[in-house]
Amino acid sequence: MKKTALYSWHEQAGAKIIDFGGYLMPVQYAGIIAEHRAVRNAAGLFDVSHMGNFYVKGHRAKDFLQFLTTNDLEKLEEGQAQYNLMLYPHGGIVDDLIIYRIDQDTYFLIVNASNAQKDFDWMQQHIAAFDGVALEDHTDTLSLIALQGPLALNILETVFPSIDAASLGSFQFCKALFQGSELLIARTGYTGEKGVEICLPNEIALPLWEALFEAGKEFGIQPVGLGARDTLRLEMGYSLYGHEIDQDTNPLEARLKWVVKMNKGHFIGKEACQQVELDLRRGVAGFTLDGRVLPRQGFKVYNTDRQEIGLVCSGTLSPTLQEPIGTCNIVREYIKPGTSILVEVRGAFQPGVIRALPFVTATSLE
Repeated sequence: MKKTALYSWHEQAGAKIIDFGGYLMPVQYAGIIAEHRAVRNAAGLFDVSHMGNFYVKGHRAKDFLQFLTTNDLEKLEEGQAQYNLMLYPHGGIVDDLIIYRIDQDTYFLIVNASNAQKDFDWMQQHIAAFDGVALEDHTDTLSLIALQGPLALNILETVFPSIDAASLGSFQFCKALFQGSELLIARTGYTGEKGVEICLPNEIALPLWEALFEAGKEFGIQPVGLGARDTLRLEMGYSLYGHEIDQDTNPLEARLKWVVKMNKGHFIGKEACQQVELDLRRGVAGFTLDGRVLPRQGFKVYNTDRQEIGLVCSGTLSPTLQEPIGTCNIVREYIKPGTSILVEVRGAFQPGVIRALPFVTATSLE
């Protein structure tokens, strides 16, 4: 099992530690609900250093990534980041990722922890056709800290007074120095709140974490584990690999058509997406259940005539709404908000209703 550079801090803070993506990671500290509410109302600090970190370099780096991904990198300028997808030829999703354009010939990629080796191997398989392009895995040398919440930028500016964080737009990033080392600060995140994700060398991860935590005390900051990270993203309707998206799901079936640019040049999986677009039969939708029974991944979803129409992708009790919420992949004719459904939970049919996503509109979301 791998440990992040912040593992000792989590252990001393009394975090509950679990195996996630091959790493020992904190799932909660004070508790999922308290941590969730801290992010919605003040600020939370996340260790997400288990994510994979790659560099793609060379004069044909953009061509290589355009071929591998669905979004259009022509629109990406230096200092900007972009949400993207890699597909298999049949249209299933290899992974979702964020691509940062460092300069004309250099791109930085953050991929899912559980997919990092698979992603690297997939990219390596296709790189030979692009002369002069280098793929580098920096996962073991870099840490990633997420600072999220309506007061996150106040805390960031306390530690980095030279940065005007408010002027940094969504999916923009800048470089900064901390203890003489360069780091990357991006206006990205997985919570729907204002905030940043900071990528930095392992050796300064603990000093920066402690500096952010100390500066955030007056703002009500809390360390946040993977448990609240999941409830926060689900309230916003964000996809999680292995749940809403996977190798058998086409992005057009997962509310991700906006990431697939059909009008750009050829990319792996384009033809499959064009076929699905002509005959879209399924879709991912949000839903709520009556009562307090929690939906879980893989539970069957039925229409009111008890005909099976799909499966639950994710489910939890929403700390904000205080009711069971979830996402499901179902037959397209049932995805209209307000449609009544049934979810089979331990042999019983629980009534619910399809809801528009996101479930929660974060007040601080720009």
